[in-house]
Amino acid sequence: MSHLATNWAIQQRGLKPATKLVLWYLCDRHTTDYGCFPSQLQLAQDAELSRSALNEHLLRLEEASLIRRIIRVDPRTKRQQSTRYLLAFEAEFALEPCPESGHGADETNAEHEGEPSPESGHGPCPDLGPSRVRNPDTNSVREPEEEERAGARPGFEDFFGELLRTVGHDPAVWLPGWWKGESAGEHVRGWIDRLGLSEEQIIETAQAWRRDIPEAPDGPKALDRAMAKAADAVARRRADAAKGVQPRIGGKAAKSAKADAPMPSREEILAFYARCVNGDGFFPPNSLSSSIRAELLARGLVTEERLRARGA
Repeated sequence: MSHLATNWAIQQRGLKPATKLVLWYLCDRHTTDYGCFPSQLQLAQDAELSRSALNEHLLRLEEASLIRRIIRVDPRTKRQQSTRYLLAFEAEFALEPCPESGHGADETNAEHEGEPSPESGHGPCPDLGPSRVRNPDTNSVREPEEEERAGARPGFEDFFGELLRTVGHDPAVWLPGWWKGESAGEHVRGWIDRLGLSEEQIIETAQAWRRDIPEAPDGPKALDRAMAKAADAVARRRADAAKGVQPRIGGKAAKSAKADAPMPSREEILAFYARCVNGDGFFPPNSLSSSIRAELLARGLVTEERLRARGA
């Protein structure tokens, strides 16, 4: 956070309140050493806006010459990196953008080579080819990489948003702290890299988890046990297929029977957790949400001592 940037944002006049709020959150993500590189998902969460509404306000800020968006690409892998938001009070903002990237004049490109560093405070000036594309249906700005994969398999950010909605969270409104930041994304990627689950299998497992436990989880760790079971089931099916063993239960019939099962009542949910806490079987640490924990205590179903003993 840069106090210079946020103070500058507060001093701006003539903006609509929501547009000024987006500017302030941009400045809140600015650092004097490295600049401003928040993702659109992060900005939408900060300002509590949808992605399309966020892009409307970003466009107004560009039209008011208060910000400039700079697309960056890794010079080695050619993969798109996070967008840099150049703010009007920064010295580089006065430079004319180069035709290829919009990142300063051509003669200044040498000082922009490489990753952002404490010495330079900015990143490369890449040759990007196609510029950003505005989607007329949603009025959102899509990166070139997103445009290439449109109609194909969605990117990880889209998958992560679908996962959040599946478990009961709206990423455009509010998220618990454990679902925010890069660590949450890395945790979910671990289900793919370490457990070998596909994105489709993760969504199916999350849907089943949600049917069993109506309350939205505080973070991805709450789904670890379900994901591990799903990975074991996938491994067993593959092993059976390799041996020529026919599956014992039809997949569609099993899913249909589970979908038709009635949702458990609140009392049944609390009774289930009380049995887990008071019993001697396996109980994952930190697997109770704060609301469930408080309600169990309020109803006298468990004690503080027992919760501490079980790591809950």
